[in-house]
Amino acid sequence: MTKNGKKESFYTGLQESLETLREQGIFKQERVLASRQGSMVVCDDGRELINLCANNYLGLSGDESVVKAAVVATEQFGYGLSSVRFICGTQTVHKQLEKALAEFLGMEDAILYAAAFDANGGVFEPLFDESDAIISDALNHASIIDGIRLSKAARYRYAHNDMADLELQLQAASDRRHKVIVSDGVFSMDGTIAQLDKICDLADRYGALVMIDECHASGFMGATGRGTHEHHGVMGRIDIITGTLGKALGGAMGGFTAARCEVIDMLRQKSRPYLFSNSLAPAIAGTSLEVLRRLSVSTELRDRLHANTAYFRAAIRDLGFTIKPGTHPVVPVMIFDAPLAQKFARRLYELGVLATGFFYPVVPMGQARVRVQLSAAHSREQLDTALAAFAQAGRELGLVDLLGK
Repeated sequence: MTKNGKKESFYTGLQESLETLREQGIFKQERVLASRQGSMVVCDDGRELINLCANNYLGLSGDESVVKAAVVATEQFGYGLSSVRFICGTQTVHKQLEKALAEFLGMEDAILYAAAFDANGGVFEPLFDESDAIISDALNHASIIDGIRLSKAARYRYAHNDMADLELQLQAASDRRHKVIVSDGVFSMDGTIAQLDKICDLADRYGALVMIDECHASGFMGATGRGTHEHHGVMGRIDIITGTLGKALGGAMGGFTAARCEVIDMLRQKSRPYLFSNSLAPAIAGTSLEVLRRLSVSTELRDRLHANTAYFRAAIRDLGFTIKPGTHPVVPVMIFDAPLAQKFARRLYELGVLATGFFYPVVPMGQARVRVQLSAAHSREQLDTALAAFAQAGRELGLVDLLGK
């Protein structure tokens, strides 16, 4: 084969793989929005839909007061910094936000990243080496998995949310200098809440650190929205918290790590995504600061979100659908078959509801689903309309038998 032939075979292979995905009914199509993010959105085809698939838990992504805060921050601090933090990319607003995040989460200090993926990607390598052990939940987010791969520490994995297996892995790592247990606070595909109280007890027993990813918890989990550690009553017992500004806390982008001062100081010195990425945009930093102020004085949005979650979970079960149990606003409606999950999501779209099908490798084989995510911005009328669409699509595709319901 000629050199040009070898080059063309690369593209031919990609074309064949893409066509296979289409034939299997699992090719991912992006929905293009022509409006702000919100409980209702307008797509580029002009259709207005009830949005049930955004991480917009508190309804702040398109909120007018948040937009105004972004304008104010942009006017004061500019559009961007054209620099990384340690050169000339640190403004007062970045330091203020880091301080506010640490206080909100009950930690000593915090560090900002361009994305939560970078926070998880940059936390392990500077802190742990071949003498140490990282013990990770089997269903942890891909960013945690990739971050662990960058570290030379020994890797142990425990069965999802299985405390007996976690203890076995802690015992297996007993000869390591330092051990850190790593778990999502909330697992985004299932809405499962990690058993942080039990994890902390095991960590104390075996002298391990505890790290949690709070991307699907910060702002609304716990009595005052501090997160999963507040929900489980273990604030002060968590060593490292990573999270995002791109979900409940305004929904733009940006991530953070919060921990004791010496941890954050080391990350500022050696965390590669921090050292080699532009500073977080000033508008995001200033707006996130305003969001934290708002959440610190009222739990109204958090309370509304949990009321919507309880209402939808009860109603979707009554319709005959199988959902993953729990109390989190992530509600996985189980379809099990991947192509059928795609068909179901498409039919919901036709009926005026935006929801997304998930399937392998995002979720385990045979566990395809349409993931619903509730928001404080959803009205009861919108939820009822969406439930009616679920009922109709479920009946048409043979997913539920609604006779007599």
